Amino acid sequence: MENTVNTAPVGQLKTNKGLLKTILLSLITFGIYPLVVMSAVSTDINVVASRYDGKKTMHYCLLFFIVAPITCGIASIVWSHKISNRIGAELKRRGVDYSFSAADFWLWNVLGSLIVVGPFIYLHKMFKAVNKMNAHYNVNG
Repeated sequence: MENTVNTAPVGQLKTNKGLLKTILLSLITFGIYPLVVMSAVSTDINVVASRYDGKKTMHYCLLFFIVAPITCGIASIVWSHKISNRIGAELKRRGVDYSFSAADFWLWNVLGSLIVVGPFIYLHKMFKAVNKMNAHYNVNG
């Protein structure tokens, strides 16, 4: 009898986040779907990374509905910076060959807004990074 340790998690995280899907479902749901997707991103990073880095990312709904309005949006900028760095650090820790960090947030979402498509590129990169991170987690725990 072989003693094989299965490190795969019991629950599987979704790996189907995508920009086009988010845009189309955002139109159909009158802007509710992006809240669902970003809430999933904040939950996913906590599930995957918290036991390794000891951090906890604020849930997106709490940020969107309470903290960001109180801080005139500054908390959203800080949250996006931190979650981008955290996702990138977890990808690096797991050895996933994909580069993502707060630099992507500042270059694409902030500076890229001057060319209109920048924020969309940032979201695409973020969704791709989260999908890769979740896929690795689903296999390796």
